[in-house]
Amino acid sequence: MRSYRLKSLLLAVATAGAMASGLASANDKPIKLGGLYILSGSAASYGEFASQGLQMAIDEINEQGGVLGRPLNLLMEDDQGRAATGIQAARKLVYQDGVSALIGLDSSGVALGLVPVLPELETPLIITHAATPHATGKLCNEYSFRVSVNESQNMRAAAEIASKLDAKRWTTIGPDYAFGHESWEIFSENMKELAPDAEMMKETAFPRFGAEDFTPFINNIMEQKPDGILISVWGGDLVNFIRQAHNLNFFNQGYELMFTVGAATEALAALGDQMPEGVWLGTRYWYESHDSERNTKFVNDYRERYKTPPSYNAEGAYSAVYAVKAAIEKAGSAEPKDVAKALVGLTIDSPAASERTFRVGDNQALVGPTWGRAGPMSADGIRSLTEIHNFKGADITPPVEKTGCTL
Repeated sequence: MRSYRLKSLLLAVATAGAMASGLASANDKPIKLGGLYILSGSAASYGEFASQGLQMAIDEINEQGGVLGRPLNLLMEDDQGRAATGIQAARKLVYQDGVSALIGLDSSGVALGLVPVLPELETPLIITHAATPHATGKLCNEYSFRVSVNESQNMRAAAEIASKLDAKRWTTIGPDYAFGHESWEIFSENMKELAPDAEMMKETAFPRFGAEDFTPFINNIMEQKPDGILISVWGGDLVNFIRQAHNLNFFNQGYELMFTVGAATEALAALGDQMPEGVWLGTRYWYESHDSERNTKFVNDYRERYKTPPSYNAEGAYSAVYAVKAAIEKAGSAEPKDVAKALVGLTIDSPAASERTFRVGDNQALVGPTWGRAGPMSADGIRSLTEIHNFKGADITPPVEKTGCTL
């Protein structure tokens, strides 16, 4: 009998030990984050900067003990700027890799495809670049969040500047998909309110994304003799557009030019002094325009690590990781559903804003863009910004009832 009891006791101790060991192992298991960006093709530099921002944040957090005592682990996928590829990659990250959250998206087209699928995935997505307002508007759901500036915010800011300029006849050149068309539509709506006497021309140009020859589009716009032009081409398209525009004497016509994301350091670095001085450049974040300890440390650490100043995509990705960290700590759980619930209404301290809040009602961060004129070349080998306007998110974000979101 004593032998039986001893064996039972030893079995119980062994079982408890194994359970404790398994629990400790589970508690030490990395928390996986999935990154979805364009990592190939003409816009690959945007994905590269985002990857750097993600990894820097993860390394900082892991050096401080991780989240809930668990390290963060980054898994990256190339969505190639295609909705179908992005959806497939997101499913892999969720179902095969078991990520707690998704971070990413460069293309509004990918966002429009992936956001409606998120309820099926039951995993939060924090958008850091794609700017279509519909991702936190009419397509919104409990798993869709955005930490960066959207088109509604950026185009309101652009219109506030444009309405004070002498230009009265406005047209646009932008990519022939959601980002280009929505930028023009929202800019036009705001101009009608802020400058009722401005003419929003019907003659516009929408070359396909990835077009190699912008010459016919530039010539067509020049023939229409506008006063001001909103230009929303980006990435490698922006670089090609500016180089070809120089050859056509486009920048000597006296136009007021507003590049919606022209102050992306990825494009500025590629262009150098080919970016014309004096044009208006927009960006979701400008590394020199935020006077805070948080931003100073971020910029210095990024420069030291990557030998270049951070882009807005790097800052957005970096801030998204810290948002996930805060959400996991708030929830006390890394389960995707718990993380999604904890992100609602969450406020974080970030390089771009000391109080960056995911607004209750549409999960859009209240964060503002930066606009400025392209100035002299800086020590970083890119155009500096002058006449800088840092817009406050609360001032240029449409109210929830106007977004189409019905969370």
